[in-house]
Amino acid sequence: MVQEIYIIDDDDSSIVIFRELFKNDKEFKFISVKSEQIDIALKNIPSLIVINEDAINIDVVELCRRIRKDEDNTITPVIVVSSNSNREHRIRILQESVEYYIKKPVDEYYLYYTVKNVNRLLTSNRRMSPLTGLPGNVQIHAELKKRILRKEPFCVLYLDLDNFKAYNDVYGFLKGDQIIEFTADTIIKCVHESGMEDTFIGHIGGDDFVAIVSGLTCEKLCQNILAYFDENVKRYFTDEDLEKGYIEVANRKGIIEQFPLTSLSIGVVVADVGRFENILEIGEIGAQVKHAAKSVMGSSYAVDRRR
Repeated sequence: MVQEIYIIDDDDSSIVIFRELFKNDKEFKFISVKSEQIDIALKNIPSLIVINEDAINIDVVELCRRIRKDEDNTITPVIVVSSNSNREHRIRILQESVEYYIKKPVDEYYLYYTVKNVNRLLTSNRRMSPLTGLPGNVQIHAELKKRILRKEPFCVLYLDLDNFKAYNDVYGFLKGDQIIEFTADTIIKCVHESGMEDTFIGHIGGDDFVAIVSGLTCEKLCQNILAYFDENVKRYFTDEDLEKGYIEVANRKGIIEQFPLTSLSIGVVVADVGRFENILEIGEIGAQVKHAAKSVMGSSYAVDRRR
């Protein structure tokens, strides 16, 4: 994936330097942008913005503020390169959530590796769920591999919402996102309050989550998660639906169908030392045991202890 990096200067003095520095890095594309064009440029949501303060005709603090106020670029990294060595000036710029302030004269290799490392951090952050902030599949797989290699006992909890599609159809995707965030918060709260050490929580995607805990006993944790979820998920339903105990959704033929209120299912895989050789085996068992949990009406959990 090509990373578009915008170089903000009004005399094109920087773009040549960057293109020469990164001539062998085909994954980077550098684009020169005049300061008066910044609002138009921000619509493209660049991967990174570098501002050459000495070569712009507007106040750099105001420019940084405009970038951060743009809702599509609130997390776009910004690097300011400047010959201004005044401490108060540097602090004012950093107060606008600018990641780096690099003072001239600039060591080219310092600049090169700063950009490279910011991009590496960006790539890592993109592996996190933008909705819940939890680690995604790459980190989940790495965590499972690590525990298998360390030959330690652990449990894997696969958590999945029941009747979530029906909820989305009735309440809309924004409400659906809220219930996913609530589910993530529920898992985090209960895992942290369990007092278990060496825990990991990940967001597989959609309404699927995973929690990995040390040891071979986690039934109390499952019970706490389900109890907290069932008690607090009620606030995401109307009083009418809560009183009925179900929601009504029209199917493709226009026939109204009834679905139970959203619940949570947990499938637990107990990983004794030596039971699994790879993460695919864990995933297969996880799918089976989660299916068993989902076959029970309402929030429930099922534990696979086969050797």
